Amino acid sequence: MTDISEIRFDANGLVPAVVTDAASGKVLMLAYMNEESLKKTVETGLATFWSRSRQELWTKGETSGNYMHVVSITADCDRDSLLIKARPDGPACHLGTESCFEYPVWEGGDAEEFSLDGLYKLLEGRKAELPDGSYTTYLFQKGTDKILKKIGEESTEVIIAGKAEDKPETIYEIADLAYHVLVLMVQQGISLDDIRKELASRHVIDHKVKQEKMTGK
Repeated sequence: MTDISEIRFDANGLVPAVVTDAASGKVLMLAYMNEESLKKTVETGLATFWSRSRQELWTKGETSGNYMHVVSITADCDRDSLLIKARPDGPACHLGTESCFEYPVWEGGDAEEFSLDGLYKLLEGRKAELPDGSYTTYLFQKGTDKILKKIGEESTEVIIAGKAEDKPETIYEIADLAYHVLVLMVQQGISLDDIRKELASRHVIDHKVKQEKMTGK
């Protein structure tokens, strides 16, 4: 474990800190820490930084309520920058966006890597725009009952493929099921972060039960 005394602060006593979402890995923001803010972050579990403009400590969320609950802090190989993994209570950016990094400057020709977050945003776009000829548009226009019916059908297909121990078919059917579940989530305003937080809370409970069993409590 790296000690705070090993962190190499610059001439102004600061070190850059990149904050990522502990669940999705998405980069949320870049801020600066001095030794005092780093120690306060460790003590409170809430991301605290040094404001270069106001020349004072500030805890992310103290005004907006969008606190960042720190999961881990890791120094780079030179000990002169930090990576903070956190669970945000809300948008990271003061402009109300999930991340401060929302403004593309350049993109290469390669296709963007697939992600559930990207698919979710695509489905949100389909719901807002309802383009003609889209199967997703059809589902949103038919409404919740139709979406739920499709989830039921796809669940049955997963069971059949799984029972047959047909791995390729099971993968195919699980993908279909996941897609329709995401459509339902968009339809009902359930975000991926809602699901991540629910799963994370169960992980904490499961970890606690495991520890109690090991200690004989």
